Amino acid sequence: MCKQAEFYHAIISSIDLEQKLVTITRTFDGKVHALDYDYLVIALGSNTNFFDNKNIEKHSFVIKTVEDAVSINSQVIHMLESAAQTSDEDFKKALMTFTVVGGGFAGVETMGEINQLVRDSVKNFYPSIGEENICMNLVASKEFILPELGSKLGKIAGNYLSKVGVNVLTNTKAVDAGEDFVKLDNGETIPCMTLIWAAGTNIDPVISELECLHHKSGKIRVDEYLRVLEHENVLSLGDCALIKNPLTGDVYPATAQNSIHQSVTVANNLYSVITGKTDLQKFSFKSKGMMTTLGRKIAIAVMFGLHITGPTAWFIWRTYYLSKLPMFEKKFQVATSWMADLLFKRDLTFIGLIKNKSLTKVDVKSDSPSVKDFFKDV
Repeated sequence: MCKQAEFYHAIISSIDLEQKLVTITRTFDGKVHALDYDYLVIALGSNTNFFDNKNIEKHSFVIKTVEDAVSINSQVIHMLESAAQTSDEDFKKALMTFTVVGGGFAGVETMGEINQLVRDSVKNFYPSIGEENICMNLVASKEFILPELGSKLGKIAGNYLSKVGVNVLTNTKAVDAGEDFVKLDNGETIPCMTLIWAAGTNIDPVISELECLHHKSGKIRVDEYLRVLEHENVLSLGDCALIKNPLTGDVYPATAQNSIHQSVTVANNLYSVITGKTDLQKFSFKSKGMMTTLGRKIAIAVMFGLHITGPTAWFIWRTYYLSKLPMFEKKFQVATSWMADLLFKRDLTFIGLIKNKSLTKVDVKSDSPSVKDFFKDV
C-alpha cells in the first residue's frame, strides 16, 4: 500500500518533539535507535484500561488485536476439549463459563461470537458436555448495553442476547478476579475459567509523556487542522488525539469510522504543507451510523437516523466492512472466508503454543544505506 515508504517493525519508546526524534526498539534484535523527522503523524491509538486492578489484568484476556482474537479462540477450544474429558459436573460448568466485561461494541460483539461458537460446537462436536452446562455472562456497568446506540437499540440488543442464552448483567462491575473466578461489585462470585476484559481504554505512556498540551484524559490537544497545538509540524489522529466536532463542541467518539476520515484530512494537510500550499483542510465529519453484530446473521444498526435490526443489519454490517478493506486480494480472501463460514460448520482447529526466537546476541554491524540515513544510535 505504501511502496514508496520505508517500514520499521519496532516498539516506539519515546518521542522528542523538541529535537524531532522518535526513539524505537527494533523487535528482531532489541537494538535501540532514533529516527529524525521533518513532519510527524502520531496515531498510537489506546491501551486497555484495567483501572489499576492487577488481578483482573493478570487473569483476563483482552480484545484489541488480531493476536488477542487468536488467543481467545484458542482458549475457547481448549475449554471445550477440557470439558469433554471430565466427569466432574461442577468443574465442567466452570470450564464452560465465559464472562465478558464491557457493554460497548467490543464486549457485545465478542460475547455474541463466543456464545454462538460454544453452543454450535457443543451441539455438533462435543455432545458429552451438554448444553445445560454452558454459562455466558456479559457484565455492563450501565443500565443497558451498547449505550452508543441509545437506550432503545441497547435494550433490544440486550433482550436478543438473553434469548440466545446470555446472562446480561447491567448496572454491574467486575471488581476482582482469579484463576477460576470473577467477583462482581454486588458481592456475587462467578466460578469462571475464561474472563475477557473489554471495559475501557487509556492513553499509551508514550503519549502521556509527550511535551505538548494534553486534555485531562491524557489525549493530545489538536487544532481544527489536526495539528498538535504549539507544534505545527506534528499532526495527530485517532484514539490518542482529542478532536472536537466544530458544530457541537462534543468530542468525536473513538471509532474506526472517525479515524478513517481523520486520516484523509491529515494526509491532505501534510501534502499541502510540504508543497507550500496554505489552504489547509479543517476536519469535520458527520457519522453515517453505527453497527454491531450480535452473532451469526444477526446485527443491530443506526444508519441515517433509521434503526435496523436482524439479518438485514447483519448484511449491511458485513458489506460495509468488506468495502473498507484495502486491496482487492484482501477483500476476496475475507469474502471467501465469510462465505465458507455461512456454508460450513465452525473450524475448531487448535493451533497451540507458537515458539518465537529472538536475536539477542547478534551484532548488526551495519544497516542498509537507506536505513543509515535515518537511524542514529542512542
